[in-house]
Amino acid sequence: MKKVGILNSELAYTVAQMGHKDTLAIGDAGLPVPAGTKKIDLAVTFQTPDFQTVLENVLTEMQVEAITLAEEIKTENPDQLAAILAALPNVDVTFVPHEEFKQQLGATRAVVRTGESHPFANIILRSGVAF
Repeated sequence: MKKVGILNSELAYTVAQMGHKDTLAIGDAGLPVPAGTKKIDLAVTFQTPDFQTVLENVLTEMQVEAITLAEEIKTENPDQLAAILAALPNVDVTFVPHEEFKQQLGATRAVVRTGESHPFANIILRSGVAF
């Protein structure tokens, strides 16, 4: 049995398969997943697991060079934005309208659904190189 890092086997496998520039999304409970895009559903109930816990766990195993966020997070969920930026202090950040963000989900390796119930707690992580 694995004793550290991501314990969810589907999520651990997906992160392990990522190469440079591949993307992975983590979203709130209401984020729509496009047909044909892999969904890793971790949601148990509202707020379990919460977005930040899942993000921080993924960051223990994934090198991230850039992120994409919905522009709306700035006004609709500034506390979450601050937590994201604190967890990823040295990455490029792109803000796009939420509708464009949802369109970009179709190009991700997977969308991880959390139990998060606060709006716009969604991120697309772009994989970097660890060396």
